[in-house]
Amino acid sequence: MDTHTENVQRPAPAAETSLAIELKKINKSFGPVHANRDIDLAVTRGTVHGIVGENGAGKSTLMSILYGFYHADSGEIVVNGRPVIIHNSSDALALGIGMVHQHFMLVDNFTVIENVILGAEDSALLRPSVEKARRELQRLADDYGLNVPVDALVQDLSVGQQQRVEILKALYRGADILILDEPTGVLTPAEADHLFKVLKTLRDEGKTIILITHKLREIMAITDTVSVMRQGQMVESLVTSETNPEQLAELMVGRRVLLRVHKEEARPGDVLLDVNDLVVTDDAGTERLKGVSLKVRAGEILGVAGVAGNGQSELLECLAGMRAARSGTISVNGHDVTAVNEDSAAMLRRNGLAHVPEDRIRMGLVTNFFEWENAILGYHENYGNGLMLDVKAARAEAQRHIEKFDIRPANADLKTANFSGGNQQKIVLAREMERDPDVLIVGQPTRGVDIGAIEFIHNQIIKMRDAGKAILLVSVELDEIRSLSDRIVVLFDGQIVGEADPATADEGALGLLMAGVRAGEKANSTESSQ
Repeated sequence: MDTHTENVQRPAPAAETSLAIELKKINKSFGPVHANRDIDLAVTRGTVHGIVGENGAGKSTLMSILYGFYHADSGEIVVNGRPVIIHNSSDALALGIGMVHQHFMLVDNFTVIENVILGAEDSALLRPSVEKARRELQRLADDYGLNVPVDALVQDLSVGQQQRVEILKALYRGADILILDEPTGVLTPAEADHLFKVLKTLRDEGKTIILITHKLREIMAITDTVSVMRQGQMVESLVTSETNPEQLAELMVGRRVLLRVHKEEARPGDVLLDVNDLVVTDDAGTERLKGVSLKVRAGEILGVAGVAGNGQSELLECLAGMRAARSGTISVNGHDVTAVNEDSAAMLRRNGLAHVPEDRIRMGLVTNFFEWENAILGYHENYGNGLMLDVKAARAEAQRHIEKFDIRPANADLKTANFSGGNQQKIVLAREMERDPDVLIVGQPTRGVDIGAIEFIHNQIIKMRDAGKAILLVSVELDEIRSLSDRIVVLFDGQIVGEADPATADEGALGLLMAGVRAGEKANSTESSQ
């Protein structure tokens, strides 16, 4: 095999084992937090092995130990039947272990081939390395369907193509064991389907895949076996064909979980949010919204579907008064709120609009503040007079949020940085939902949230709809959009390219819209691809 790692003296697999990976009694603590507790894991060679669990279950810590990012406090790692010590990722790669991270580790202004050979050059002279990589990448593309334009800049590739580059990087370095962390989070359904085909081909060629995902549908579709973790411990490992999503969810959470959103038919009322011909530019002056118009009525949820980066962020920021529109109008409760100034956010709140930002850390919280301070952030003028803050009332409000939204730890005097991502999300949701707004715009409501909390958040959104609120929901999770929304619009390249009824929406058709293929173009695009 003509790869950069061809000269690595990798130990041959022990003849008596069919296991690619064995982890034995792995323990890892971070201060008082016992992230991994006596973990045992066995992964059979040439299979796709899923790992699922709630936030904080220890999945990423365990895989980071296997890939050399962390060192276990105790325990043993066995690769292909032979005990090993993995000090860093270079050791892992030398043992044939590669990892594709959730957030790609690529240099945007380098070409594909430059990214692939970066850190794996054969000598100071780049030309031989480039030519060697070109031949090898063509072979990998032919063998596994990983086609990408090798001379293109990474910044010019789609997200799905960038992910293929990450997989190619690992394979070029000779990986036989691939760890993928939440690989479909930013892919269209069509891109996810292509990824699954690639993974099945890799498995059939003898590669071993370890898949970390919170999407139980993907576990059922692609894995051969699945291991469930809860609170730092391994709960159970199962043959995928012998389990189901309901059983896996219960093992993850420790109780029965409703995986489907139950809601009555919507009863839309008056238009509360009216957006007309909205044009918005980004900080570089590039048009990110190109004449978007939409209406949201009382008592309905309008879902905005689309792959991340197609104008959703700019739409949310503009509606929340954080970004000025170049043209077009926005009306809330019949009041024109288009103009953006230093009082915009407060003015929108006075007009009955609340905003759950898609990035809770950057826009929703001050993590160095106490929980009770974040619980009133933006609404602090309601707690006291002038310069005097009624801390007692603010703490009481925070405690009410903690109890209603099951925020853990149940301590309003903790710094917000000490809460998990899922609980930070609940702090933001509670703050905005409990203000009884007429219009709620919410971005990625369950991003980084475990399955038990997802169920709770979805139910709260439905309750708001049933109370007559108008809700604009933006999510990259197509299942979430389909299950919560009463209507769906699809945003691609800053434009609404279609509208669908979630009761009858076909995932394939929505996927095509998310890729920019309008319904009338489907036949032509199919013909042109043959």
